[in-house]
Amino acid sequence: MIQIGYLCCLLGIIKTNYFNMLLVQKQLIEALKNGLSSLFEIQANDLVLQETKKEFEGSYTFVVFPFTKQAGLAPAAIAEKLGQFVLENYTGVKKFQVVQGFLNFSFTDEVWINALNKIIEGSQKFSLDKKGEKVLIEYSSPNTNKPLHLGHLRNNFLGFSVAQILEAAGYDVIKTNLVNDRGIHICKSMLAYQLMGQGETPESSGLKGDHLVGKYYVAFDQLYKSEIDVLIKQGLDPEKAKKEAPILLKAQDMLLAWENGDQEVMALWKTMNTWVFAGFEKSYAQMGVHFDKIYRESNTYLLGKKLVDEGLKEGVFYQKDDQSVWINLEEEGLDEKLVLRKDGTSVYITQDMGTAQLKFEDFGAKKSIYVVGNEQDYHFEVLFHILKKLNKPYSHGNFHLSYGMVDLPSGKMKSREGTVVDADDLMAEMVQTAKERTMELGKTDGFTEDASNELYQQLGMGALKYFLLKVDPKKRMMFNPVESIDFQGNTGPFIQYTHARICSITRKAKESGIDLLAGHTIGAELTVTEIDLIYILGQYKSIIESAAETFSPSLIAMYAYDVAKQFNKLYNELSILKEEDENKRNIRLTLADITGKTIQHAFSLLGIVSPNKM
Repeated sequence: MIQIGYLCCLLGIIKTNYFNMLLVQKQLIEALKNGLSSLFEIQANDLVLQETKKEFEGSYTFVVFPFTKQAGLAPAAIAEKLGQFVLENYTGVKKFQVVQGFLNFSFTDEVWINALNKIIEGSQKFSLDKKGEKVLIEYSSPNTNKPLHLGHLRNNFLGFSVAQILEAAGYDVIKTNLVNDRGIHICKSMLAYQLMGQGETPESSGLKGDHLVGKYYVAFDQLYKSEIDVLIKQGLDPEKAKKEAPILLKAQDMLLAWENGDQEVMALWKTMNTWVFAGFEKSYAQMGVHFDKIYRESNTYLLGKKLVDEGLKEGVFYQKDDQSVWINLEEEGLDEKLVLRKDGTSVYITQDMGTAQLKFEDFGAKKSIYVVGNEQDYHFEVLFHILKKLNKPYSHGNFHLSYGMVDLPSGKMKSREGTVVDADDLMAEMVQTAKERTMELGKTDGFTEDASNELYQQLGMGALKYFLLKVDPKKRMMFNPVESIDFQGNTGPFIQYTHARICSITRKAKESGIDLLAGHTIGAELTVTEIDLIYILGQYKSIIESAAETFSPSLIAMYAYDVAKQFNKLYNELSILKEEDENKRNIRLTLADITGKTIQHAFSLLGIVSPNKM
């Protein structure tokens, strides 16, 4: 589970509510302090305002319960006196409402117009000031024995989005990908191909390279299971049969040959990895994600072994009689952990140690985020303890962004059994579904074929990304393709369509020569719907900070949905372009323009394109 206090410490974020920059809250708090002092002789510091609940009138609420003992009055009586004092002494408050011990305040139109003008200034630059601090984020982390699947989609979208959010929050972000291109699982695909491949290539088979290699990973598992069955029928214990199946022993021999640099094994490994990497590049391009640096475990495991040697000399690790190397973390509430096998071959933790060291040498960043599923929680807890015991300069800045798995109606995915939802197939299916739904609704009428295909791509991928990112990262989730592509409700296409609608409105306004970002003065009374939209737009930079603080794109996703909902409420209740009162019309056009820009920026942090026309 993400611990907010730790994250604040990790990133050094001091949370700021950007609406406070309008001085509205500060002035109200000052008035409340003066009221408590004048009316009840109470000297209060660190007063806090809450957002007023939607079922009540007002924008901010002050809770008076903590002051009942000192004031010697019932909460409602305190609130009534305090509300009247603020109303008489702070011109920004229009009225107040007492609900038991809760004091709700509504502000004057002047406050909201000033807020809108500040938002206009802020909309020129949504990103926060540079913090001058580097943060590494590692995501994707595929294996070169199979293609990417649905779980990888959540990983890639989450990692890329968190990187975008951190950049917007002012951090210098380096996006990295550690490819697991060596180990026993890689040898399984290689061995199966060696036994059954008959020279098949991506070109001869018509398969993407990663799909071709994945085919042999499944083939290995099928042969492995059949050998186990034979051994069990011969009277061998099932657990022993799993360890002594001939094909598994051959794969282990191949791994040892690989680490010893056997030319034939290395040649096959390089060929098959080349196929896989070419396939990955196409998948990443379709996902819209990229990396500043791609690491390969084949280049980091030796550095990991070197760190093991250092740790042995320093007493961090110990060697057993069979020559395997371990660390004892029982004092940390964990267990003993293998860091080097008895035959000298490395394990995952060895490679991760080497990669952590290499990343620090390359970029000098002392803070690193690992985006990996929660099935690896224990692994990263062990890794971080090891780095601390080795006294590495980057050992205290590591964080495992653990996320829940993606489930299917049929259950958990299993790569070796060939029951996964392939990422390429799913993305293609989403784009095709977007095409069908869009054509049904006539949203591409008048589009060229190229423009239509571009829109289908944007909608399909937008639906997929939004559905996977709107859920809190910690939560396990069920993917529902049909629900994700809906043009109504909490979906990517609904928000994308709202953006396109706004673009249509602002295009017409600009054609009429209206300055959408001109400042505004007090005119006709603002409606509650307009005030609510101003309020939510004023929160955006605070939302960015909160999302960066918690590594949670879901906060951005839900904010974008709330903004879209509130704008559509305004659109349905009030005239915009046809409004006869020029002041009202211009305010609503400004709100439309800022809403569109806010949605576009928020969606860019999720890696989603916002179409200008639908």
